[in-house]
Amino acid sequence: MRETNIPHFVGVDVGTSAVRVVVGTVDEQGRPEIIGYSSAENTGMRRGVVSHPEEVAVAISSALHDAERLSGRHITSATVNINGSHVQGFNSRGVIAVSAANREITEEDRLRVEEAAAVMQLPVNREIIQVFPKAYRLDGQDNIKDPIGMQGVRLEVDTHIVTASTPNLRLLESATEKAALGIKHRTVSSLGSAEAVLTRQQREAGTVIIDIGAGTTNIVVIEDGEVQHVAVIPVGGIHVTNDLAIGLKTDLDIAEKVKIEHADLTKPTRSTYSVMINKAQHTFNADEVHMVIEARIEELFELIDKELKKIGKSRKLPGGAVFTGGSSQIKGLVDFAKEKLELPAKLGKLNEVGGLNELTDNASFTTTVGLMLLDMLLDGQQATGHPNSYSGVVENLSSMFKKFKRRK
Repeated sequence: MRETNIPHFVGVDVGTSAVRVVVGTVDEQGRPEIIGYSSAENTGMRRGVVSHPEEVAVAISSALHDAERLSGRHITSATVNINGSHVQGFNSRGVIAVSAANREITEEDRLRVEEAAAVMQLPVNREIIQVFPKAYRLDGQDNIKDPIGMQGVRLEVDTHIVTASTPNLRLLESATEKAALGIKHRTVSSLGSAEAVLTRQQREAGTVIIDIGAGTTNIVVIEDGEVQHVAVIPVGGIHVTNDLAIGLKTDLDIAEKVKIEHADLTKPTRSTYSVMINKAQHTFNADEVHMVIEARIEELFELIDKELKKIGKSRKLPGGAVFTGGSSQIKGLVDFAKEKLELPAKLGKLNEVGGLNELTDNASFTTTVGLMLLDMLLDGQQATGHPNSYSGVVENLSSMFKKFKRRK
């Protein structure tokens, strides 16, 4: 590895079908720049949850090795995603009395009220991984974004709290430890995707990020620049493959190739689809293929709309739906989403990031790029006074995670 004093930042996406790594740094203008990336097949996960830690560790090690070789940096720690339907988000409110004699709100008061919101009785097998303040209230005055410097007696905060299954977290930690990777920060996949693709206008107006992976679909609703709702749905691209295998009465590898080459949510213009596997041609009725894929994606959209209804945002997000993830590339998905979700819809594109341009149009790496940016953002907040200070890079990223809270 080449020696350098310039800090580097790492995002690691431990996905159901693959482990992906992105390494970044800051260029001379203080902008994020990708200097390395890699992907390794992962056979140790089921629907976003670690089922075989040893196999996951092998995949992480392989991906880290390739990323180190390309970037020339030694990777010891990273921001890592938490996945699986065990991840749940819910709202909570904290209330405190302002402590200062002059009743002026300080940073300590803000931290205390956020901690108060996180004090709750959780089952013994669950723990808090993130707390996102949404809005503060001071002596009855609502919708305060930052109360510091204001004066009052009673400070309240509405938060969205993300929790996860402790056993599943320990399994992921076991896999990363075996791969000699330290976890600096942890977050759910959709939050990484949101950092990577959303514009300020989309964050303010109200947007749902829908990250369709192999085994799960991660969603996050962001409005007024704050995280409003987080959920993980246990449906992804693998389920489309399984449905095709059953519906077409064919092998999984053939069904996967049918999905990759012919998945399309628009009405077929041909009567048959064909794929070649081991020099053998397999032909299927195009209408049957379309029907199977449409049924599964329609079910997924119904589950997404159910999550939006929980927070009163079904059909009520001006920023619409932004799709990311490898399984978001199904042809016709955006138009199908507009019809079923009754929202504006588009495929997410990476915000301006320098370096390796080949990742720009690769939806499979959107989450990983976002995790790297979060690694940069969260470390940058702590970099004041560092001889190679990179805290200025925070200004080039969103403010969405400035008040990001994490639990070890």
